[in-house]
Amino acid sequence: MEYKSRNLTLMTDLYQLTMMYGYFKENMTETEAVFDLFFRELNGVREYAIMAGTESVVDYIKNLKFEQDDIEYLRSLNLFDEEFLKYLSDFRFTGEIYAMPEGTMVFPREPLLRVKAPIIQAQLVETTLLNLVNHQTLIATKASRVKYAAGDDAVMEFGLRRAQGPDAGTLGARAAVIGGCTSTSNVAAGKLFDLPVSGTHAHSWIMSFPSEIDAFRAYARCFPDSCLLLVDTYDTLKSGVPNAIKVFDELKEKGHKPLGIRVDSGDLAYLTKEARKMLDAAGYEDAKICASSDLDEWVIRELKTEGACINLWGVGTRLITSNDLSALGGVYKLAAEVINGEIVPKIKISENPIKTTNPGYKKVTRIYNKNGMAVADLISLDHEKIDTKKPLTLCHPVYRYKKMTVTDYSVRELLVPLFKDGKQVYTLPSVKEICAYAQKEKDSFWNEYMRLLNPHVYKVDLSDELYEMKQKILTNYKHR
Repeated sequence: MEYKSRNLTLMTDLYQLTMMYGYFKENMTETEAVFDLFFRELNGVREYAIMAGTESVVDYIKNLKFEQDDIEYLRSLNLFDEEFLKYLSDFRFTGEIYAMPEGTMVFPREPLLRVKAPIIQAQLVETTLLNLVNHQTLIATKASRVKYAAGDDAVMEFGLRRAQGPDAGTLGARAAVIGGCTSTSNVAAGKLFDLPVSGTHAHSWIMSFPSEIDAFRAYARCFPDSCLLLVDTYDTLKSGVPNAIKVFDELKEKGHKPLGIRVDSGDLAYLTKEARKMLDAAGYEDAKICASSDLDEWVIRELKTEGACINLWGVGTRLITSNDLSALGGVYKLAAEVINGEIVPKIKISENPIKTTNPGYKKVTRIYNKNGMAVADLISLDHEKIDTKKPLTLCHPVYRYKKMTVTDYSVRELLVPLFKDGKQVYTLPSVKEICAYAQKEKDSFWNEYMRLLNPHVYKVDLSDELYEMKQKILTNYKHR
C-alpha cells in the first residue's frame, strides 16, 4: 500500500471537466484566478477545527496528470473534442498553493488553502482538494474533542471496521492521531504513516478456548510483557477480573508485569470502579483499565463525572465517522482574477449573509498576546502589513462597532507555501512533528474555545481595507 503514488486526477466532478472544456474553447487557459478553500460554520456543534489533509494535497498535486487510459475514457464520453483531449494529455499544474500546516487550529470563514493558478487548472483541483481537506480535518477535529474530554488519559483510535471505506479508515486514522489520539488499531496506517499501533484481543479469542482462564493464560504466554485482557465476555466482576488477577499473579511469579484489563460492555462506570478495587486489593495498583464500547467525547465526559476508573480509552465508530457532524462543509470559491498582472477581486453574493464571500488575494494572521495566547485571527489582503510596535484595532467582520485594541502583541501568518510555479516548495513534516505542533497550537488557546458545550466564539475579523473593498463591491452591485 502506498498513498503517495496514487493518481487522483479523475477523482473529480464531471462539471469541473466541462468547465475546463469551456475555458479551453473560450481561449481562457492562461486566465489566472485565485480560489479560497474554507468552511462557513460548524452547525453550532463545535467552534474550531484542526487542519488536516495538507500532506494528501501535496501528494495529489505532485501526481496530477491525465494518463492515456484517462484520455481514452474521456473520449468515450463524447463530450470533448480531440484538441481538448490533446491539451489534457500535456496537462500539468503550474500555479501556487498556500495552505495551513496540519495541526493548525482553524476557524470559520478563514482560508485554509489558497490556490492561484490558470483558472482551467484551479477549477480542476476543486473537488479533490475539498475531499482531502474536508474529511481529514473533520476527523482530526473529532479526535481533538475526544482527547479534550479524556484529559491526560490516552486515547486509541479503534474505528477501522466502521469507517466508510479503506481511505476513510486509513487517512482517518492518521487524522485522528494528529487530532490527539496516541495510537491506532489500523496496521496499514501504522506502516504508511509511522503511527503507533495498539490492540488486544476480541471476545472470540476467549470463546475459542475451553474456559476464560485458559484463554487468558494462552494470551499471557504470547504477550507476557504487554498483557491486557478483555474481561467482559461472560461476567466482568465474578469471572473476568478474578481470572485476570490469577493470570497476573502467574505472570508476576515469572518476572513479568501485566498491562491491565479492558471492559467493552455494561455499565462502564460501575464495572471499572469495582474492578479498580479488586485490582488494587490484589496489588495491581499500576494496572490500567481500558474501556471501549461506542465511546465519544460526551460519553467520556459523563463517565469521568461519575468517577469511572478508566485511564485508557478505545474510541471507534463515533470518532472515525464523526457521528454528530457528518461533514465539515468546506467550500471552494473564486476570490479574484489576475488581469494584466493586477488582482481583480471577485465576490459571490447571497441573500444569506454568511454565504457572501470575502473577495481578493488574502492571508490569515494570528494575533498573540504577550503571554503567547491567541486572541484573534485577522483576514486581510496579502499586501497588508502589521506594525507590531503600534496598537492594533480589530473589528467584527460584519458589525464594525464591535472592536478590540491589542497592544504588546505578536503575529504569525498561517498560510504557508506548498507549491510555487507548479513546483513543491514545502517540506512535509513527520506525523510526530505534526502532533507536537498541534499540541503547541492547542496550548496557545484558552479552554473556553475548546470546551464541548457552548464554547466561546473565537474572533476572526476582517482588516479595514478588506472590509471596505468588500462593501464597495457590494454597493456597486446594488447600484448596477
